[in-house]
Amino acid sequence: MKKRVVVASTIGTALEWYDFGLYGLASALVFNKVFFSDGMGTIATLASFATFAVGFFFRPVGGVIIGHFGDRIGRRTMMFVTLGLMGTASTLIGLLPTYESIGMAAPILLVLLRILQGVGSGAEYAGAALMTTEYADRDNRGFWGSFPVAGNAAGVLLASASFTAVSSMPDDAFLSWGWRIPFLASFLVAGVGLYIRMKIAETPDFQQVRAARQVTRAPLAEALRGSRRTLFLAFVANFAPNIAGYVPAVFVLSYVADTVGAPESSALAAVTAATCVRMVTPALFGALSDRVGRKPVYVGGALFCAAISFPFFLLLDTGSALLIGVAVVAMLGIGDGALLGPQPAFYAELFRPQVRYSSIALTREFSAALIGGTAPFVASALVAAAGGDPWLVAAYITAVYAVSAWAAHLLPETRHAAEGAQFAYVRGRKEHP
Repeated sequence: MKKRVVVASTIGTALEWYDFGLYGLASALVFNKVFFSDGMGTIATLASFATFAVGFFFRPVGGVIIGHFGDRIGRRTMMFVTLGLMGTASTLIGLLPTYESIGMAAPILLVLLRILQGVGSGAEYAGAALMTTEYADRDNRGFWGSFPVAGNAAGVLLASASFTAVSSMPDDAFLSWGWRIPFLASFLVAGVGLYIRMKIAETPDFQQVRAARQVTRAPLAEALRGSRRTLFLAFVANFAPNIAGYVPAVFVLSYVADTVGAPESSALAAVTAATCVRMVTPALFGALSDRVGRKPVYVGGALFCAAISFPFFLLLDTGSALLIGVAVVAMLGIGDGALLGPQPAFYAELFRPQVRYSSIALTREFSAALIGGTAPFVASALVAAAGGDPWLVAAYITAVYAVSAWAAHLLPETRHAAEGAQFAYVRGRKEHP
C-alpha cells in the first residue's frame, strides 16, 4: 500500500505543478501576446504575470476550505477534489479564445480559470505530503515525504519539456494553437491520477483520529488557538522555497530574453536541466533529514540560496547558455531541493493529526500567495525600477532567504516525534498533545 500511496500522491502533485508550470511559462512567453492588446509592451508582460499571481492569491482559499474538510472527513476524499479542479481548469485554458477574438472577455475568462486552478491546487500538495508522511515509518518519514516533491519536479519538467517542444514551432503556429496542446493534455493526466487514487485507503493517522472520535469540528480555529507561534514561523519559513522555485523557473525566462538579450531557448533549457536535478535532490535531502534532523537541512538550504543570490544574476548577465544553466541548477535544482526535501515531514510533525491538513495548507498557501505568486511581478518591477540592473532583485531575494532561515531556526526540531505533531506551541510553551 505504501508504494501505491507514493505513486498516487506523486502523480497528483505532478499534475498540480504541470499545470502551474505551464501557466508560469505561458505567462512569460505567450499570454502577454494572445490575451492582451497589441502595443502594451512591458505593461502586457506585467499584466500577464499579474494573472499568474491571481492563482496564488486563491490558493489560500482552497487551502482553508479543502484543508478543513481534509481534517473533518479525510485526506483521501479531498485529493479527488483537488485533482478534478486542477485538471478541469487547465483543460479549459487550452480552449480559451484570444483577445483578438473576444476582446476583454479573454483576460477575464483567463483570470477566472486561474482562480479555479488556484483553489484546486491550494491543498493538493498538503494532502499529498500528508498521505506519504502519515503512511511512512518514523525513521524514514523525511525520505518518503519527499516523493511528492519529485512529483512537483516531474510536473514542472513535463511542462518545460512540452513547452520547449511546441515553442520550436513557427511563431504564428505556436501563438495560434501550438501553446494550447500542453494545456489540453492536462485532461489525460488528471484521468490517470484519479484512477490511481481510487485504489488507496485513508491514512493510518486519520483512521486513528476517527476511530477515537477525536475529529475536530473547527480544525483551523483550534490550530489558531493552540499553535499560533508555530503557524507563524512555518508561514515565514516557507518564503524561501517560493523564491527558490519561482524566480529561477518563471522570472528568469523573461529576464534572460528581454533584459539580457539571450535566446529564450537558453533559459528554457536551463529550467529543464535544473528540474531534472530537482527530481533527485529532495529525496537525498529528505533522507539526510532523517539522519541529522529537519532544521539543519532546511536552514542550510535557505542560507545556501542567500549566499548565491548575487552570483546567480552575475551568471545570468553573461548571456552564456552554460552559465545560465549553472545559475538555475544551483538555485532551483540544489537550493530548492534542500528546502523542499525535508519540508513535508518537518511540517507534518509540527502539528497534531486533528489539525494537520488545515495547518499545513494555511502556512504553505498564504506564504505562496504573498511571496511565490508575486515573485515574477515584483522581480520584473524591481528590474524596471533599476533601469535593467538586477541588483535590487538580488537584494530582495537575499533578504527573503535570510528571514526564512531565521524562522526555521526558531522552530523546534521534530525528527524524533514518535507520531508526529509533538511540538505544537501554546503561549510559548511546548505542548505535547
